[in-house]
Amino acid sequence: MSDAEDRKQTPDGAAELLVRCLENEGVEVVFGVPGEENIRFTNALARSEKIRYVLTRHEQAASFMAEMHGRLTGAAGVMSATLGPGAINLMLGVADAMTNSTPVVAITAQVGKERNYKESHQFVDLVSMFAPVTKWSAEVPATRAIPEMVRRAFKTAESERPGAVYLAVPEDVDEATDGSDLRPLRRNVVQPEAPSPKQIKRAGELLREARRPVILAGHGAARGGAEEALAAFATALDVSTATTFHGKGVLPDDHPCATGTFGFMRRDYTNFGFEEADVVIAVGYELQEFDPSRINPDGDKKIIHIHRVPAEVDDSYSVDVGIIGDISASLDALATELDGLRWTIDDEDTTATRTLLAKELEQGAADERYPLAPQRVIADTRAALGRDDIVLVDTGALKMWMARLYPTYAPNTCLISNGLSTMGFSLPGALAVQLARPQTKVLAAVGDGSFLMHSQEIETAVRENIPLTVLIWEDNGYGLIKWKMDLEVGEHSNTDFGNPDIVQYARSFGAKGYHIESAGDLLPTLREALADPGVSIINCPVDYAGNMNLIEHLGHLDSAL
Repeated sequence: MSDAEDRKQTPDGAAELLVRCLENEGVEVVFGVPGEENIRFTNALARSEKIRYVLTRHEQAASFMAEMHGRLTGAAGVMSATLGPGAINLMLGVADAMTNSTPVVAITAQVGKERNYKESHQFVDLVSMFAPVTKWSAEVPATRAIPEMVRRAFKTAESERPGAVYLAVPEDVDEATDGSDLRPLRRNVVQPEAPSPKQIKRAGELLREARRPVILAGHGAARGGAEEALAAFATALDVSTATTFHGKGVLPDDHPCATGTFGFMRRDYTNFGFEEADVVIAVGYELQEFDPSRINPDGDKKIIHIHRVPAEVDDSYSVDVGIIGDISASLDALATELDGLRWTIDDEDTTATRTLLAKELEQGAADERYPLAPQRVIADTRAALGRDDIVLVDTGALKMWMARLYPTYAPNTCLISNGLSTMGFSLPGALAVQLARPQTKVLAAVGDGSFLMHSQEIETAVRENIPLTVLIWEDNGYGLIKWKMDLEVGEHSNTDFGNPDIVQYARSFGAKGYHIESAGDLLPTLREALADPGVSIINCPVDYAGNMNLIEHLGHLDSAL
């Protein structure tokens, strides 16, 4: 019997119904590792003409791929695993997505109902385990529940604030053959509300009394597609505008009102505008992006909260006016309410801040030291990538350098985890980003501490023919922890390690490996690797000796610039 004939005779059961429901939600790719208890679901995915199954080498990597797919597209990324250990391995990416306000749906197997009431092989209460790190966690009780539960899962994950959902499918449900009479439910999307005219008026009254307002744009503005409205609003009011790590690019860094990125672990150039401000216009800002005490340490600033969801409660983020609704519509309405009101008092400070950032990057571009200075790596990375190309920045010392110095010109083109701040997401995440944006150059920037956490996914990229370029910032240690220890206790310990020969390691997977031998090697190597349709791993030694010098330099700057 041929494969085609065999597939025609496959019963249209629960597994096939689940796949049809995923197709109905517009799912194009599922990342995961199969198991014994969900083999029918795995086979049903293989028969789908609409969904690509990407087999990964670790479930945690699958979870990061789903997260980055969801973050880039706004549609829930989907991950799949078996029960027990496979499901538990997904939890880190699920929690990362939840804290990064990213829509994902995790689907795993579970033991059948005939043994979930007692101690049993590979059984743990997964629904309870996932509950604290999801918006909704549930077990599918029967085939008939699949259409409703899948529709609820995607609606919940994708509605503001987006986040993670978990579904457990017991083995006896996976095996069920009673799904032929059931159909997926019609998709419906929760639309943002129009802003309240009363709240717009209140915000206008507050701003007319303001002396030095500033704008802080966060993740909500980026995922809400508010970049054009934000640029128009900032321009109309002539107000200094900073972004969070997650908001990078929602206002281009070369915009006249842009002052850089807020969130460095100590005082930075961008802080100065907030230190002098009396009103903070928070656009799509969410507290998990960084502690609001950093922008309002004395609790004396007026806060205007513009978002699709109400603000969380925090002593340093006591909202004076909350405008809840579509962010772009809210900004447009507030600009109209202010009727040409402009602040020019910050122009000099804004220009000075931009000049300091540009000067630091310009000096870095000319720095010929080896191992390379972080500023040189950033300058060459920026030169190798186009304005709309994408870099994923892993957690570590490189995150601090890239977040504050890497010029970003469009939202979601510099992807950072700053909710859970998870190590190891960028290499697997780059595969998902490349699948979602096949015409875009994608770079995973990763420390050597993070690299080996998911370097096995190099094989996935080679096998699946997914272009991948990885730039390793090598310092043979956990650089951020070393930096923090030196800063807080004056010395560091238990932070150093060794690395394999990265060139040979890459080649063992069938990928290309490069080792940077001088400062002048990096830019041409990056360009060569990014132009290659295959998989390239670049090892770049980095000198972090300037970390403490940066802290000292920033600490001595006069707030008046």
